[in-house]
Amino acid sequence: MPLSHAIFARPVPQTKLYPRTALALLTALNLLNYVDRSVLFAVQDLVKAAFHQSDVAFGMLTSVFFIFYMCAAPFMGPLAEKFSRKYVIIAGALIWSGATLLTAFTHDFTGLVIRHTLVGIGEASFVILSPTFVADMFPENQRGRVMGVFYLAIPVGTALGYVLGGFMGPAYGWRVPFYVGAAPGALLAFLLFFIPEPPYGQFDHVEKSPNRDTVRGLIKNPAFLTATFGMAMMTFALGGLQVWMPTFLHRVHGYTLEKANLLFGVSIAVNGLVASLAGGWLSDALLRKTRAAHYLVSAVSLALGIPAMWIAIHADGTRMVVAIFVAEFLLLLNTGPLNAAVINSVGAHIRAAALAVNIFIFHLLGDVPSASFIGYVSDRYSLRLAFVAPVVATALSSAILFYGMRFAPPVRMEMDAKK
Repeated sequence: MPLSHAIFARPVPQTKLYPRTALALLTALNLLNYVDRSVLFAVQDLVKAAFHQSDVAFGMLTSVFFIFYMCAAPFMGPLAEKFSRKYVIIAGALIWSGATLLTAFTHDFTGLVIRHTLVGIGEASFVILSPTFVADMFPENQRGRVMGVFYLAIPVGTALGYVLGGFMGPAYGWRVPFYVGAAPGALLAFLLFFIPEPPYGQFDHVEKSPNRDTVRGLIKNPAFLTATFGMAMMTFALGGLQVWMPTFLHRVHGYTLEKANLLFGVSIAVNGLVASLAGGWLSDALLRKTRAAHYLVSAVSLALGIPAMWIAIHADGTRMVVAIFVAEFLLLLNTGPLNAAVINSVGAHIRAAALAVNIFIFHLLGDVPSASFIGYVSDRYSLRLAFVAPVVATALSSAILFYGMRFAPPVRMEMDAKK
């Protein structure tokens, strides 16, 4: 056993303070991860004016980020085996913070591409390994709400990126938000040195099997596959909307860039905070009724979001704003349950590898094509027409997750775990 594993295999403090403090720190770091990622979306039209690029080019910029992000992901599990998860997470946070600062010094489009490459590599370590770190600190029947807390950083961090860029970009220039967004990640990475690493799988109880506990078995693991492909279609929808919604409000409805980013950013922040927590608590509560609770909550919330998305695309004025708010709430309600479904579908020792596969698939089918596809349809036809694609993807996601309910693994409730 490597020395790092011998050290970190020791039991960690089993007090309420330890896991909650560690969860708070990792959630804050995850939040900054998405702030750094989304600042560019908020100032996209300003950067486009500076570099004279098309919508397709900026869609491809996001695609480049996810391509390198996906390519780096499979290497994070082996790195964690050699150096421990904590150290790989810290290194990744320092890389993406440095790359965010680098953005402020770019003076051509090639520089932006290089920046996105580095951010993608840095973020891969955090996104692959942090959920396994969090999962090993809490029992199975608490993971819906725990993942809801951890992943609320996605919408809230994204929203803060919009707000930061939306306020500072028009007032001080598009470079300034990147100066502000770079420093906190490095500080939180330093604080992570003081968090002990939990043993692998200390709360897992499902018996080992080739499908759950080997990488090769993932292809025969329907619980993992349905959660992953459902997440892929949901990511296509949500990722495309996050990249293009401020631009949609600005171009189609005449909002100023500042107002568009403020409206969308505040809506995502509020919905992300409330919906992420509510979805996790709801699915954990329903586990007492059905082991498929994580899949059920996700499938229902996505199905209900379809008509709200359609109204948001085609309505005007107050109806549009209300529909955007409702659609975001329903899409984000599945954040905790769906990620808990992926975590619980595999054994602890292959979880990092499984998350790497999960991330590769859902980004390959989700964020990577969606931003570019919407940009292509926007250039060729209209941005309003392009937004029909996320509606179709949401319907597919809901259907896949309804089907996946039959494959959900059993979950031991906390009262049973204490016996």
